[in-house]
Formats: sequence, C-alpha cells, structure tokens
Amino acid sequence: MEPNRCEGRPLGELSEEDRFMVRFSKIPRLPQRISTLTFVGNFPENVQLIQPQLNAIIAASMSIKSSGKLKKILEIILAFGNYMNSSKRGAAYGFRLQSLDLLSDTKSTDRKQTLLHFIVGIIQEKYPDARSFFTELHFLDKAALVSLDSILQDVRALQSGMEATRREFSVEKENPVLQMFLSSNAELLHSLISDGRTAQDVYDSAVEYFGESSKATPPSVFFPVFVRFIRAYKQAEQENEQRARQQSSFKRFWSFQVCVTSKPPQMDLIAELKRRQVSPLVREGKDGAIEDIITGTRPWRSWRRSLKSLF
Repeated sequence: MEPNRCEGRPLGELSEEDRFMVRFSKIPRLPQRISTLTFVGNFPENVQLIQPQLNAIIAASMSIKSSGKLKKILEIILAFGNYMNSSKRGAAYGFRLQSLDLLSDTKSTDRKQTLLHFIVGIIQEKYPDARSFFTELHFLDKAALVSLDSILQDVRALQSGMEATRREFSVEKENPVLQMFLSSNAELLHSLISDGRTAQDVYDSAVEYFGESSKATPPSVFFPVFVRFIRAYKQAEQENEQRARQQSSFKRFWSFQVCVTSKPPQMDLIAELKRRQVSPLVREGKDGAIEDIITGTRPWRSWRRSLKSLF
C-alpha cells in the first residue's frame, strides 16, 4: 500500500476533517484515553450531584431516630389507640408508620373533625413541649426524593472510574493532567465512598428502628410518611386554633369542654390511658397495626364520652 493513503486515496486528497479523523484514529489506546478524559471532566459535576443527596439521607435518618419529641408524639398516639380499643382486644405494642395517615381519615359523626384534631388538641394542652417535634426533623423532603440504591451505584461507578484513571496514569506517567487530577480528587472520592456507607447504615438503622424493613422500604416510601404527618399535624393545629377562636372558651374542643382543673396538673396522660386499659398488653401474635385499632374502635360518640372522663 502506498504511504499517506486512506481507502485507496492519498491523504492529501482528503478533506481537512477526514485527515483529522485519520490521524485521530491512529492515537494509541484511544478508547481508554477518551473514557479517562470523560471521567475526569465529569467528576466534579457528579460529586456535586451525589454529595447533597447522601447528606440528606444521613441528616433525615439521624434526626428521625434521635428525636425525643417525635417519640413522645408516637407514644401518645399509641396510648390513645390502645385506650379506645382496649375493651375489645389486647393492646398493641406498636403500629405501622403508614397508619399515621389514618388519623386524618377517622372522622366524627358530623365529619368536621378527625381523631388527629383531638390528639393535637391534647398535645397542645398536656404536652406543649412536644408540639414542635417537626423542628427536630431535617431534610425529609429532600431525602424523600433520593433513590439510595441508584446513588450508591453512582458512587461505585466513580470508584471504578478512579481505578481506571490510576491504571491509565501508570501507563502515561508523564501526563500532568492525570497527575493533578489524582492528587486533587483521590481524598474527595474516599470521603464520598465513606459517606455512602454511612448513608446506607444510618438509613437501615432508622427504618428498622421503626419496625420496617429497609430492603422493602425505600426512602421514597419511608420519609414521605413523616412529611405527610407533619403537614397534617400543622393543618390540624391551625384548624383547632381557628375553631377555638370561634368558640366561647379556649378550653372547648368539638362541642365538649376540656376541664383541665379536674385532674392534678402533674397528671401523666399516657400513664392514665395505660392504667385504664381493660385488656392486658399483648406482645405476641400481633403486628401492632394501628389500623386494626382505629377501624375496630367503638363508635366516635362512645369513645368520645369515655375520653371525656379523663379531663
């Protein structure tokens, strides 16, 4: 074959673009170099996309598990559910988080108030320190949008890309671009990998702490439960305050009067609810689903009268 020919034509007869492609194709180890350059160019943007999502998972998971006020709110809900239904079945030791949505679905006979309205009112009166429980929960909205499996897969892809870049640098030791990139970003990737492990661990711990399976409950399912509950709680609180302003006394909820002075100020409502349970606590053979408690409760007016005796 004659020199400087391409497909039978002399190289000089080719267009400038074609000559460039011919020379470009003769670069040794072209696929590896292109892959490395692409990884190096996209690395900063990929880190900027991944890091905030890992941070959101970590912050949301840790805040949910460590919030003392949230624990108090859930304890109050469980105590009320068990008290309302203790005459018909054994008390449950817990409930599924998804059951929090049912608090807004259980309505009075006139359908103007819900069980959540009543619980919120009791919290306002008896446990005011727990009212701001949502201030202890952070980045729930952002964490709910994260696909943890996909993010961790992206982290592994960055790790593989960095290893390929190191191999490329071992061949081209005089390449200053690769040398600077590796020296500047190796520690950053190590930190990102560590955050990925932390995000997985704290998320698993938070989900399992609330009795759920982390494998079957992704962040897009777990965190929105709390987001919806916070939104419903705030709305019920606002509606209670609106209703109270319209009534003759701030002590009235849903057409019956809450007489705070009828019990000693130091009375622990949760302890009183537990004391009044008819059935013993059942810890075996139940999944603790509060929907069984709520949907199986006595009629609204009936348990409303029984609750009135507590105040």
